[in-house]
Amino acid sequence: MLIALLNDNLTLLLAIAAGVLCVLGLQGLSHPKTARRGNLCAMAGMALAIALAFVHPSMEAYGWVLLGLAAGAVVGVPLARKTPLTSLPQLVAVFHSLVGLAAALVALGMYLQKQAFGLMEAKLALEMGLGAAIGLITLTGSILAALKLQGTIGGRPWGWWGRHYLNLGLGVGIVACTAWFTLTFSPVAFGLIFILSLILGWTLVAPIGGADMPVVVSMLNSYSGWAAAATGFAVESPLLIMVGALVGVSGAILSYVMCHAMQRSFISVILGGFGNAEAAVGEASTTPSKAAALAGTEDVAYLLNEAEQVIIVPGYGMAVAQAQHAVKALTQQLLAKGIEVRFAIHPVAGRMPGHMNVLLAEADIPYDLVEELEDVNPRFAEADVVLILGANDVVNPAAQTDKSSPIYGMPVLEAWHAKRVFVVKRSHRPGYAGIDNPLFTLPNAALVLGDAKEIVEKIGTALKAA
Repeated sequence: MLIALLNDNLTLLLAIAAGVLCVLGLQGLSHPKTARRGNLCAMAGMALAIALAFVHPSMEAYGWVLLGLAAGAVVGVPLARKTPLTSLPQLVAVFHSLVGLAAALVALGMYLQKQAFGLMEAKLALEMGLGAAIGLITLTGSILAALKLQGTIGGRPWGWWGRHYLNLGLGVGIVACTAWFTLTFSPVAFGLIFILSLILGWTLVAPIGGADMPVVVSMLNSYSGWAAAATGFAVESPLLIMVGALVGVSGAILSYVMCHAMQRSFISVILGGFGNAEAAVGEASTTPSKAAALAGTEDVAYLLNEAEQVIIVPGYGMAVAQAQHAVKALTQQLLAKGIEVRFAIHPVAGRMPGHMNVLLAEADIPYDLVEELEDVNPRFAEADVVLILGANDVVNPAAQTDKSSPIYGMPVLEAWHAKRVFVVKRSHRPGYAGIDNPLFTLPNAALVLGDAKEIVEKIGTALKAA
């Protein structure tokens, strides 16, 4: 008895240690300087959690668990090594979908087992229903988000009349079926939870446009955490409850912070109304409504050499071109000439929260040169040159002037206030949201067409000659 008590206390202590490591991981990931340490802490916490699962008294199917771990390693390791940073957002969305699928499969497996032996009870049925519902909403929502991020189906919002009524009806149906399942353990009710949740995950994300996808990814992260927590209650795992709740809360907080920064409603994110699907967007045009001036790399280098203050705005185009290291080299050249350089980061630049911060940190660009939207916007009027690298929607003045725009009301980087603005783009095509950008045709702006990495390297070469 004493040995069993000691073992139970040691297991609880180790579970708490694993939870603390996960908390330290989240804390470390809050800043680029401590992100590596945060990742190591989170990895250590998960390794300890897996070890505790192996020594749990109810663990019997070691072979199946080891097979699952091996299969995950075979798929996951090459995926992590070969996936470029440009594809990281859709990879994260796929990971979220797998968490949701796992939660639903655990709920289904437990139901089949408990029902077969007549061990079902109301509390367990409620936990299974919640775990399956949240998990399946996360599954289909994440798959759709990944397809939009990959560009397979485009990033434009899909709007249709009555979508809010449809989502409301699906939500009420899921709640009703969960109550029905809790009271009767009916397989029909459980099946309806699966069907309605799969549909709701799709209809919640479909109306959300590409410019808002980083918030969607963050919210799906929160959903996956709550799905894991609900599963933890069902399998009576305090550690899974703890870690799932941490992920759920942190994802929700991040989504709230991003919504606040963009002056959007947090509730509308949860209800799938974040994207302005009803706005008249029209078909994306291949050329802007007005002719945009074009500039060469020598023109950019000349004005950079004459500048005192330069602001660089990184966007998804920089990520696609893998231009972050070339940007660092250019930054060092400018700093060596005594030119002040700042980086302007929009909360939803790229395809996921912190996407641009990750790229700049990977290139070892000093974090004290990086400023967020609210801090850097007043600086644009003082800047001699703004160099925009593949950013479109986050520097679009239509967000402040055009009420029919899908991004109207979203705070943007006010780059147009600078003396000179150069926009590095591959073509005249609009951004991910599928709308034209009036900035490109302003008198003080010019496009530099081409691959961001090649353009930045040519600018650096011309700057040396200057």
